[in-house]
Amino acid sequence: MPTIKLNQQLNRVEIDKFEIDNEIVFTYFNKLPAIERNEKLFKALYIGVLALMEDRISAFLAKTTNELGTELESLKLIFEMKKELFYKTTVKGVLAEEDIADFLNTYFSEKKLKDKALLTGNIAGNLPKNKTGDIICEIDGNEDIKIAIECKFDKSIRLGEIETKEIFTRKMDTAWSQLIEVDANRNSKVSIIVFDISLVDNSILKAYENVGYIPSIGFVAIIDSQKGDYKNLAIAYLLARDIALNAKLPDLDLNILSAIIKRTIKNIGEFTSVRNLVESNIQNNKEILKQLEKSMLLMEFNQQYLSKFLQEGTLTKKDLLEYYMGEEIKDKFKLIEREINELE
Repeated sequence: MPTIKLNQQLNRVEIDKFEIDNEIVFTYFNKLPAIERNEKLFKALYIGVLALMEDRISAFLAKTTNELGTELESLKLIFEMKKELFYKTTVKGVLAEEDIADFLNTYFSEKKLKDKALLTGNIAGNLPKNKTGDIICEIDGNEDIKIAIECKFDKSIRLGEIETKEIFTRKMDTAWSQLIEVDANRNSKVSIIVFDISLVDNSILKAYENVGYIPSIGFVAIIDSQKGDYKNLAIAYLLARDIALNAKLPDLDLNILSAIIKRTIKNIGEFTSVRNLVESNIQNNKEILKQLEKSMLLMEFNQQYLSKFLQEGTLTKKDLLEYYMGEEIKDKFKLIEREINELE
């Protein structure tokens, strides 16, 4: 008598005295409360049928049936399904954060560290309505000594060195901006940005093939989540941890900064003189005037932060983020550009 019968009138599948001898299946259901087992069985059967209906997975199973044991076959299927799920934009970010947090907590346990990795991607930080900073690691359980981690599995994120950043273009997230932002938002001692080898821009991969450090900004770690290879993150974390525990305020000579400010102010005066000369022939020199205005704004902007540093002896992480992004002078330039275009 067959185990499965089809009731054609009711469109039902009827299974008579069904049993299965499989360690993976037994282990899964053994961990479930008895009240949930029937529901999970129906769900597992439904998902399995959908998988078999997919030609690619069905062909894969047919090819490996005679070559692999049941357990290995099941594991390969789970890996393929996880890989497909990972590349769906709507879920890969959340999965990445959870996997990385799990890896770190396991790593801490193995290394007998008292650190804790906490998921914070849905919680706003110090900046208004800002959730940048997916994971916070509290060193030795101390809330005041933190390492912030941002997970960016996104090929559109470029490196974004401050020397090449064009302030007057539209805002765009970069590795630099994200590291500065997460530091300011989570008030961390050190920040790390994590990329996956399969979803990272070439500019980042070229600069940092495995682990990279941007002085005073943070660490870059390239992982391979599909292979379960997080060793680069472990290396970056231990380096960041040493910095967080041992960092001291730099010993700076304020006289040197004062000299820089005086030269900056002198340069602003020179730009003003050039501006007066250009205005006499404004029709032919509007573009030159715009560039000069940009330079003047940048010089004033730099002088503003240098003066603040000179007076207070330090710049906050929020100050560094605002300096990097330059939104303030971008808005000022829009008004100046409009005035230049209206000149007759």
